[in-house]
Amino acid sequence: MKSIAALQNRVTPWSDGLEPSDQELDAIEQEMPLILARVDLLDAQIMTIDRTPTEVDERRIRRARNRVLAARRDLANRTAGSTGSGDAA
Repeated sequence: MKSIAALQNRVTPWSDGLEPSDQELDAIEQEMPLILARVDLLDAQIMTIDRTPTEVDERRIRRARNRVLAARRDLANRTAGSTGSGDAA
């Protein structure tokens, strides 16, 4: 009888490539404000799934959408500025 661990090692051997690289971690860190803004928007939307949104709910959703847009803008500006050649037109 073969052990499950022996079969498991053959099916899914451990690989060093499972951990994110430093570059991937840096990219995640740069995108974190956008990720958190999207989570806030999703939370605001989930709160109103089973009921009619009140005025406060609508404000919360609108503000969360604005935070997502601002985070996307900041991320786009940051990535555009870092990939530019530095030459002024």
